Amino acid sequence: MTPSTVLILNGPNLNLLGTRQPEIYGRETLDDIRALCTDHAARLGFDVDFRQTNHEGTLVDWVQEARAAGSCAGIILNAAAYTHTSVALLDALSACETPVVEVHLSNIHKREPFRHHSYVSKVAVGMICGFGSHGYVLALDALARLVASRKEKE
Repeated sequence: MTPSTVLILNGPNLNLLGTRQPEIYGRETLDDIRALCTDHAARLGFDVDFRQTNHEGTLVDWVQEARAAGSCAGIILNAAAYTHTSVALLDALSACETPVVEVHLSNIHKREPFRHHSYVSKVAVGMICGFGSHGYVLALDALARLVASRKEKE
């Protein structure tokens, strides 16, 4: 990864987008979201490394990889169900020192009470939820502003 790369990580069951509960998550597929992110990131001057896994340990490994590389612009994370359960992911993000923007397709605060708590929010610079796939675009914009602001301070 280079300083101009945004790592976009997606957690469990997001590979089923487009067919899984479209009334909640919409009809766009994860490939549609990947294309949206890649196009928008290019307009912002970023490359995208877009990944999805159903495995908690893999997400942790990818966050640690970003930490070891120490050179990506930031992480956009839709941890899906692991948002509400994964202390391991929280610990990895806490050690990462890379800005993290949390994204959710649905508004987690309008859903079941167990979804209202986010371990990711404890370390994220911000959370975007409830805007469907457009949340990823908003997250890229937010990350671009954060990176530009940090460059101005250098």
